[in-house]
Amino acid sequence: MNEEGDYHPRKSMASVQQVWKALEDAICACTGLSPAAFFAVVSVAFAVYYAISGFFAHYSSPSPGTREEMESLPPPVQLGEITGEDLKAYDGSDPKKPLLMAIKGQIYDVSQSRMFYGPGGPYALFTGKDASRALAKMSFEDKDLNGDISGLGPFELEALQDWEYKFMSKYVKVGTIKNIPKIDHHISDHSET
Repeated sequence: MNEEGDYHPRKSMASVQQVWKALEDAICACTGLSPAAFFAVVSVAFAVYYAISGFFAHYSSPSPGTREEMESLPPPVQLGEITGEDLKAYDGSDPKKPLLMAIKGQIYDVSQSRMFYGPGGPYALFTGKDASRALAKMSFEDKDLNGDISGLGPFELEALQDWEYKFMSKYVKVGTIKNIPKIDHHISDHSET
């Protein structure tokens, strides 16, 4: 606009071109990229940020159905001392029973995390068992799904300790696994005559 209030598009266009040229020079000087490459990188960064933040937001706020399930969970039942065989009944195969698993002989109710520990969940194989060895070794193999922690190295024992702290802070302890002494079936009867 001039003093009389008239608009002059050529002067405005020249100003926009000067600003764009200055911006272009600044982008090249600071990043070493062309403006097109710079804006492509920024766009991809925003897209990745948006996708990741959306992913975490999905898991941080449970859906209304999940909230109802969590609210309808019965209070944890204290079992006291049970055998490993008894613990198998709480593996999720009976939807009326809580989901239980043990670490170092301590049994925890993991029912509130049914999406992880329930049937079809990524950690379903741990329920109904003492999963100490598997958790320590970060293993999903059947041979490691037991409470035997003998022979584990210091890093594995530290990983197991971290799991135990997590379970102690997040889940209710409902019992312990009873240690049943092993009976030696190879006792021979030596009678002297």
